[in-house]
Amino acid sequence: MSFQAVRPKILGFISEDASAWLVALLVLLMGGVLTGLLAWSTVNVFHHQLKQRFQLLASERYSRIEERFQDQEQRLDGLRRFFANSDSVSREEFDGYTKPLLHRTQAYSFAARVTRAERAQFEQKVRDEGFSNFTLRELDGNSQLQLAAERDEYVAVLYSQTQSRLGSPLGYDLLAQPMRRATLERADKLGSMAVSQPMHLVSIEPAFARGVLLVAPVFSRNPPSAAGVKPFGYVMAVISMRQLLADGLPDANYDYLSVRILDLSIDDQHEVLYESINPPAASDLSASRLLRLADHDYQVDITPSEAFIQANHSSVTTLMVLGGLLSLLLSALVYVLVSQRQRALKMVEQRTEELRAREQELSGTHGQLRGVLNAATQVAIIATDLRGVISTFNAGAEQMLGYASVEVVGHMTLENLHLPRELVARAAELSARYGKPIPTCHAMLVEGGEEGASEAREWTLVRCDGSHLAVNMLATPVLDEQGLWVGHLAICIDITERKRVHEALAARDLLLKKLSAHVPGGIYQFKMEFDGRFSVIYASDGIREIYELEPDVLLLNAEAIFTRIHPQDTTRVRASIRASADTLSPWREEYRVQLPMRGLRWVRGEATPEELPGGGVLWHGYISDISDLKRVEEELRALSITDSLTGIHNRRYFQERLTTEMARVQRGVGELSVIMLDIDHFKRINDQHGHAVGDRVLQAVCERIGHRLRRTDVFCRLGGEEFMVLCPDTDREQAHVLAMQLWQGLRSSPIDSVGFVTASFGIASWRVGEGADALLLRADSGVYAAKQAGRDRVEAQKT
Repeated sequence: MSFQAVRPKILGFISEDASAWLVALLVLLMGGVLTGLLAWSTVNVFHHQLKQRFQLLASERYSRIEERFQDQEQRLDGLRRFFANSDSVSREEFDGYTKPLLHRTQAYSFAARVTRAERAQFEQKVRDEGFSNFTLRELDGNSQLQLAAERDEYVAVLYSQTQSRLGSPLGYDLLAQPMRRATLERADKLGSMAVSQPMHLVSIEPAFARGVLLVAPVFSRNPPSAAGVKPFGYVMAVISMRQLLADGLPDANYDYLSVRILDLSIDDQHEVLYESINPPAASDLSASRLLRLADHDYQVDITPSEAFIQANHSSVTTLMVLGGLLSLLLSALVYVLVSQRQRALKMVEQRTEELRAREQELSGTHGQLRGVLNAATQVAIIATDLRGVISTFNAGAEQMLGYASVEVVGHMTLENLHLPRELVARAAELSARYGKPIPTCHAMLVEGGEEGASEAREWTLVRCDGSHLAVNMLATPVLDEQGLWVGHLAICIDITERKRVHEALAARDLLLKKLSAHVPGGIYQFKMEFDGRFSVIYASDGIREIYELEPDVLLLNAEAIFTRIHPQDTTRVRASIRASADTLSPWREEYRVQLPMRGLRWVRGEATPEELPGGGVLWHGYISDISDLKRVEEELRALSITDSLTGIHNRRYFQERLTTEMARVQRGVGELSVIMLDIDHFKRINDQHGHAVGDRVLQAVCERIGHRLRRTDVFCRLGGEEFMVLCPDTDREQAHVLAMQLWQGLRSSPIDSVGFVTASFGIASWRVGEGADALLLRADSGVYAAKQAGRDRVEAQKT
């Protein structure tokens, strides 16, 4: 439907004789109704978003707790294997291995199994190591260590590495305490890790004394085959749940979640193993999940905290106020909308024409891109085995010759696709050159170069329908990882059009021959051996243009490619190659190369991998120079972040920079302030002088403010007459001084044909724990306060 047909439905219902006051009243009533509906919808959306935010935070917290549980198991298992795989472990070796593991763990210990007969000898051996007071000990009624009573068997702490300032409980017999004994018995029964019920940890500072004991039995490398063999010792991780779970979390006043962990090991009594310091808020939101540590399940209950509720308050009241103000504003503007509708229609028609022109440009660009993609399939790649039977027939070959891959692979030879008389003539020529008979089946594969190099030649292929197709074919041998000749690879390019142009334009014969001999960019075969070594099986002459390296050099040394890749991209390119090899997925990468002659260039590589019988991976691909495309992308990027009217940055760039700066200050690096300004009475300027003058005023304001900004400041236009200055590494006082300078500079002299132009300024500086939306809201509140106070002034952030 054309715009002219829609126009009466938009503005034709307003009669020229209608009272503007009546229309304004109707707009005000409609605005009130819409505001109420919007407020109702906002409440529903708010509650839905609140639930989503909580679920996202809870899932992240579950993942963090589960990750830390698994980390404790992995570290203890590593310590167990350290003992199991060693004939003996000295105290120095134990300390050297466990000291780096103490992150989020109170202590790591090794307890040896000792019989009654071995007790005296065991104690004397430890005393000889320098611990003169060492003896086997147990807890008395006051939780103090005392000499252990006589028992048939002991499990005594021999080595211990701890964070506690209370020292290590060397000699402590774990079998003397029922809960620890039960944990060891479960570990023996399972033959793997076991975790204790919540207990009071020995020789641990009171603040971290509540926790669990994670135990793993240690067997010798060659244990007896008899059943019931007991381990010679146990490795233990002393875990304080407060230290394990609270480490790295926000301060309790800023933590959005309240966490409680219940031990489910006892059916009739679920003991609280851990509970956050910050209490849960009164809310219907909650989440619960079971997590497993060793042989115990723990129920993790998560509820929102007061900080979460305060940070996610509803804006319905503000919406109602703003909706009412907007309704009043809309009703006041009805006069202008009715009187100037012809001007609005003209502007809409002009914008429509611009959009149509842009659509035509985009259509042309899309056609060019589609042509480039279609051209990428105009190469036929055909591989054969040593007998000449075709084993690979790609999509380009199917499109070029009309055969389906299933018709050709395993059934036809490369000779079947050639014109017979050409093969006979070529075989005769090669037989005369080499002095021995060359069969026609090898005529298209025998190297014809003076130095034995592969040579691209023109051949006539026979299509499925019997028609002839002139191609430029490069035939090269395919070698396996042992360097044995296992087949052939033929790359064919349709040169029918080139031959037609060659016949029509004889003057360009030499140029067309050079162009037809090369594929745009470079075609290659790249192989990775089973041991990770790289090699180049084939590289076309186009590689020389890409890397400024001869193809023969790459065949001898594939690592020469990586000497050309930019150092910052080398690791990424190597990783993508190995990822493609692991998953056998197509490889596609864009990266920079540093060339001796042409300097820095951008290239794009694409390849399809195949797994080789010997365990390696072979890629077939091509590479092209995309430097011009990258330059166009950079230009488009610059246009996308620049305001077309004023030449300064736009809202999109401001949001990107604000996100970056917020991440910086939230890491505790530097300060951040923002200055928002709104031109006073700008609508009056447009109404009195026209939009063209209004545009010049915007440009003049930007020029004056831009001259007074510092090099590090970011000046952006948010839209209309609103502007924002992002001030990195600037505190509140410095931002106020800068805003005063901008205010004085703007009002110091008149603007041609308009007079003095002023603006209202608002300032806000970042506070710890504050988000971007809150920061901008306080700056906007400053502008609003300046407007309310009479405009043409600077208002600092509200405390």
